[in-house]
Amino acid sequence: MTGSTRFTKMLSLTPSPALSLTRFTNTLSLTRSSVVSLVLAVTLMLSASLPAGAQTVAGAAGGRRATEAQLRAARRYIKQGWRTLARSNRQLAEAAVDPKFPPLAGNRRPVYVAPTENFAAVESRLRAELPADDFARIVLRRLPASGGETAEPGLLYLPHPYVVPGGRFNEMYGWDSYFTNVGLLRDGEVDLARDMVDNFIYQIEHYGKILNANRTYFLTRSQPPFLTRMILDVYRHKPDRAWLERTVPVIEKYYRYWADEPHTTGAAGLARYYDAGEGVAPEVVSAERDREGRTHYDLVRAYYRTHEVTDYDLTQYYDRARDELTPLFYKSDRSMRESGFDPSNRFGPFNADIIHYYPVCLNSLLYVMANDTAQILKTLGRPRDAAIWEYRAAAIKHYGVNRLMWDERDGLYYDYNFKTKAVRRYPFVTTFYPLWAGIATPQQAARVVANLHLFERAGGLQTSTNESGSQWDAPYGWAPMQLIAVEGLRRYGYEREANRISVNFLSLVLREFIEHNTIVEKYDVTTRRSQIGAGLKFGYKSNEIGFGWTNAAFVELYAALPATERAKVLNLDGAGVPDKK
Repeated sequence: MTGSTRFTKMLSLTPSPALSLTRFTNTLSLTRSSVVSLVLAVTLMLSASLPAGAQTVAGAAGGRRATEAQLRAARRYIKQGWRTLARSNRQLAEAAVDPKFPPLAGNRRPVYVAPTENFAAVESRLRAELPADDFARIVLRRLPASGGETAEPGLLYLPHPYVVPGGRFNEMYGWDSYFTNVGLLRDGEVDLARDMVDNFIYQIEHYGKILNANRTYFLTRSQPPFLTRMILDVYRHKPDRAWLERTVPVIEKYYRYWADEPHTTGAAGLARYYDAGEGVAPEVVSAERDREGRTHYDLVRAYYRTHEVTDYDLTQYYDRARDELTPLFYKSDRSMRESGFDPSNRFGPFNADIIHYYPVCLNSLLYVMANDTAQILKTLGRPRDAAIWEYRAAAIKHYGVNRLMWDERDGLYYDYNFKTKAVRRYPFVTTFYPLWAGIATPQQAARVVANLHLFERAGGLQTSTNESGSQWDAPYGWAPMQLIAVEGLRRYGYEREANRISVNFLSLVLREFIEHNTIVEKYDVTTRRSQIGAGLKFGYKSNEIGFGWTNAAFVELYAALPATERAKVLNLDGAGVPDKK
């Protein structure tokens, strides 16, 4: 077992502080690449230690009930986590550690500087900030002018501090960072939130786009675009007209990434997910293996050998005679990772057909991006320029999302296959994106709400209605989807439903925090548990600790609850779910 695999298994779930520390100390063969995440795990657990005598108590109806002290401990864990999960160039030697890949000889880690950057100035700045011993632990290199993946994977230089998700994810991620910023701003960490946006501005200027994350093997793709919402959120907390003006050129550049080929095929400004790279995703074959040493791709081939696939033309993605995945499969697999929903069966098994769809989530976000940009331009006194963006937003809304992706029969938003010219009727939690974005009419919102029973479970919203064995399907629920859905429901006046979903998810997170002293990446919302490994068959099987977007959703969902509803979060069995109508 490699050090990377070993530490990922250790951090997948920590049953209690005592047992977790025992497990850590009994694992004597840790590599230095594991040290940062080991320190993270221990620090977060110790920062959350409950006050003496803070035990769960019986509720009025006999159910378990948390104490206010335990809720405060969870909030303290989250508040401390913003700093524990923060990375800056002062700790570049730690930030450069990648649990997904082994180090170079001498336990050194490569750090790449953009070809458009002043390499000498960056090196001088880093030498001034880093202790000599720490600088010796990195190898500073100029990224090739081609800007593609490198033979030796490494960290991509960013000038400002940022927050990582946690666990095996020790870099700044694209869409994670939006949700993290929501939490940072809620907790008063305004400067750090602005640093996050400034890093995205830097990425667009020097790497061409917001990256999946700042590692070299992510240079070929982005992630769901929340940039303009991040900019406006920061601006509202810290108004700076000159700073806002500076964001406009990068917004325009990043919008073109999505609005031009290969992401668009020309229909009403709609876009698809599409990775520019070829072949296997390096991080998958390096760090995502099961106990038998099989990669995700090995499991996909085994599935194709033994199952009939009718969701798409399998010959595009699998050569049965040679038992090989095709180049187009790897293109789709990479593109799925640009979506952030990796993996699920939303676009057919393993999302293999994703490149032939306009996803409702992505195009709702492009609508938001256009509307936000118009608002930014109006703030800057440029109404004529704003009108252009308002037109783009209207086209996406009326001729794209509501015309192509709304299914009147089912009362749900779906993804649109531009080859077959039809939606794929696969109920998925992204049906709430048009509510969050304000695209849905009141009548459409009401139809979606009438279908809540498809998703709502005892611990919140499950991602889909299908148990595929992938983490972005049933019965798993993810914090960012709870936040998107709840905010969408509130936007259309469905406060009761929003409160109930919030209470059920928050009480689940609190319950598991009390039991395990940590907050994790995802939850089984049917069983109300964070132990999820047994049900996962594809992709990575761990449940990472930290965890940035779950921490953010917790503080934001809790803050949005009326005072009369907040006490219900202490009921560790949740608020219940209505019977299906």
